[in-house]
Amino acid sequence: MATAKKPGLTAKAGTASRKAPVRKAKAPAAKKAIAPTAPVKKQAVTPVSASASEKPVKAKKPKLVRDSFTIPKAEYVVLDELKQRAVKLTQPVKKSELLRAGIKALAAMPDAAFLTALAHVPAIKTGRPTKSS
Repeated sequence: MATAKKPGLTAKAGTASRKAPVRKAKAPAAKKAIAPTAPVKKQAVTPVSASASEKPVKAKKPKLVRDSFTIPKAEYVVLDELKQRAVKLTQPVKKSELLRAGIKALAAMPDAAFLTALAHVPAIKTGRPTKSS
């Protein structure tokens, strides 16, 4: 059996015998003649006032800490009620913002009021609650 050769193909399987089109080379741009110049004298550098050259220092963002804790369901519901209360007062907040506000309020209390607030919070068993189905 004689195999007929397809036009444009070489003996290698499927490779085209046509060459890639040749791109025209760009004409080199004329270089400008650089005239020699007299040596430049270095001028003494005068210090600029410190306030003008320094950029204002940005305050570093505080490092965030993720934590997990257990809270009684009744107190967790109070968090949701406080969120709804904030929405009604046109100041929507997140749970973490409420907790942080509570921490600031506790920190601002005098010692006697702080101890009274702690006395009203019962201690709970730490750790993950057991699953009750």
